[in-house]
Amino acid sequence: MSTGLAATGSSTGGEPLGDQAKIRCDQATKVYETQTGQLVALDHFSLDIAAGELVTILGPSGCGKTTLLWSMSGLHGLTDGQVLIDGTAVSGPRPDTVGMVFQEANLLPWRNLRKNIDFAFEIRKKRKNKERIEHLLEQTGLAGFTKAFPRELSGGMQQRASIVRALAQDPEILLMDEPFSALDAFTRDEMNRLLLKLWEESGQTIVFVTHNISEAIFLADRVVVMTARPGRLAHIYNIDLPRPRNIDMTFEPHFIELIQDVKRVVETGGHAIEVE
Repeated sequence: MSTGLAATGSSTGGEPLGDQAKIRCDQATKVYETQTGQLVALDHFSLDIAAGELVTILGPSGCGKTTLLWSMSGLHGLTDGQVLIDGTAVSGPRPDTVGMVFQEANLLPWRNLRKNIDFAFEIRKKRKNKERIEHLLEQTGLAGFTKAFPRELSGGMQQRASIVRALAQDPEILLMDEPFSALDAFTRDEMNRLLLKLWEESGQTIVFVTHNISEAIFLADRVVVMTARPGRLAHIYNIDLPRPRNIDMTFEPHFIELIQDVKRVVETGGHAIEVE
């Protein structure tokens, strides 16, 4: 199939980066003990992610995407294998290096927006970078809402606040677990553009889990497709769309063809089907 853009595929994880990998998943395996027996969530999953790369992760529901992300964060330990950041095995949370943005904004309802952002600094007894916070508030359009409480903010504004809260810590790595899944299509497009703007400005390494194929392609340097549970590496697409990107790209024929190809890989567990 010809997509009209450079979207090469790999089922092996691409060329290993060795010591140059910012994040390395090496045979990551996670087995949960349940009342009905063992549940294998991840099965010998390996992947290298370069510093400054934006990687999106796709796969069927229950394939282990979130388990993988949480193992990168240190919030969940692995049964076998390991995750390494800058060559050091992850054995627990690393808040100075890794920030998390979840599906829900998780803002404290009794604190206004400003105090929600401050909270992460308070619990870590870390000095605030006021200039960085003000810049992020301006960039996200929240500068005029710092005294508003979460109930007074739209869903999109709450998610912007959660992104500001994470980025205010200036982490080297940002892990995002379907952060825009609950938003309407227009707000989601707006948030995707905002995320790209902030990423291009910061150069941070981002790993972004999503169910939305169009979103995954639009954002990514590479799209990583996982198999149904147990989660294994199915396929990797190298996305060579020009940057900066705009939403109009998603309506172009080659982009739509690529969505269809990725969808087939997701549905067939990693077997790309050639179409004449």
